[in-house]
Amino acid sequence: MKVSIAIGGAASNVTYEEFLEQVDYVVEAENMGVDTVWTAEAWGHDAVSPLGYLAGKTSRIKLGTGIIQVSARTPSMTAMTAITLAMLSENRFILGLGASGPQVVEGLQGRPFAQPLTRMRETVDIIRQALAGEKLSYQGKHHQLPLPGGEGKALKLALPANPDIPIYLATLGPKTLEYTGAAADGWIGTSFTPEHADAHLDHIRKGAQAAGRSLADIDIQVGGTVAFGDEAKIIPRLKPAVAFTLGAMGSPKTNFYNAAYRRGGYDEVGREVQNLWVEGRREEAIARVPDEMVRQANLIGDEASVAARVRAYRDAGVTSLSVHPMAADMAGRLDVLGRVLDMAKG
Repeated sequence: MKVSIAIGGAASNVTYEEFLEQVDYVVEAENMGVDTVWTAEAWGHDAVSPLGYLAGKTSRIKLGTGIIQVSARTPSMTAMTAITLAMLSENRFILGLGASGPQVVEGLQGRPFAQPLTRMRETVDIIRQALAGEKLSYQGKHHQLPLPGGEGKALKLALPANPDIPIYLATLGPKTLEYTGAAADGWIGTSFTPEHADAHLDHIRKGAQAAGRSLADIDIQVGGTVAFGDEAKIIPRLKPAVAFTLGAMGSPKTNFYNAAYRRGGYDEVGREVQNLWVEGRREEAIARVPDEMVRQANLIGDEASVAARVRAYRDAGVTSLSVHPMAADMAGRLDVLGRVLDMAKG
């Protein structure tokens, strides 16, 4: 099982000095054998710029956007960005795409969020045309190239074609998971527990089979926080993030993360935590998160417990374990990373 890490975050606002520390962390992770580093974007730093810097500081580790928001850029610009980053990294780039949610898409980008699957499908179709070196000609519901009635004409990018750039999708709803199985090279998963893996993987498998593929054709990339130590001290530190995911990662009406957890065995908890969070009762929402939910969604405890969780992810069908080492400083994070790497290779 491969191992990946991430830097930044949805609301990342690190200073330049802090970013350089993250670069050092990635360089050390590469030396240790980590397969991929992911960057994210929502309302903080973008996902693209850090990877351009990392491309010049690394030589082996894969560089992935986890994720680029499909509504934040036109499909053609996303394709241009992907080809450029693949060139800068000597084809180590992975294009990770996601729909984000209505609060970010409509509130920050000023774009409609309706029909996210259709928008995703059209975006991937156009990107694949561009990566293949074809003229961009597409008539969809959300994207028309060339724009009808104007002076535009079908163009192809003035860049060498690169159809082998992998496309990973961050999806959570049943239909978007099916599309991932049918069309993507990999899945960037969240709201996942090995105990209820079928809540996600059954849909990916269904989509893959409908397209003449199998689940083995898709890199299943998912994981959680890794922390060694006393569970009784670790779990309270992780509950606020779980409560935030259930209550605030989306609008009260549309929260794909919450819905995915509810499908995966936490229906009552998901509803109650969201209601408490939306009502402003944050401490109660955090307290309502069960200890077992934190255990199942992460890799925490003593050496034997973490090793057992690594095996649980592998047995569930995860092919790339995405880890977030918890420690006080970089030396500690690298120590945690090294220990879980050894477990993943075993």
